[in-house]
Amino acid sequence: MEKQQSKDPLHGVTLQKILETLVAYYGFDTLGELIKIKCFNINPSIKSSLTFLRKTDWARKQVEELYIKTIQKM
Repeated sequence: MEKQQSKDPLHGVTLQKILETLVAYYGFDTLGELIKIKCFNINPSIKSSLTFLRKTDWARKQVEELYIKTIQKM
């Protein structure tokens, strides 16, 4: 049997990995400009951002969309 790979670019990628990749690529300053949420602009950290994104679906969706666009550039 042949295993099929998922075509979903987020398959198997944790929210923490997504956020770490975006912060490494853009930094919190640029990330805060691209996605207007307080956890990126006021005293940003991976931990506080993860807490907020896990509770807020609309913000998580924006972060995931930016991640998909970013990995295509890399």
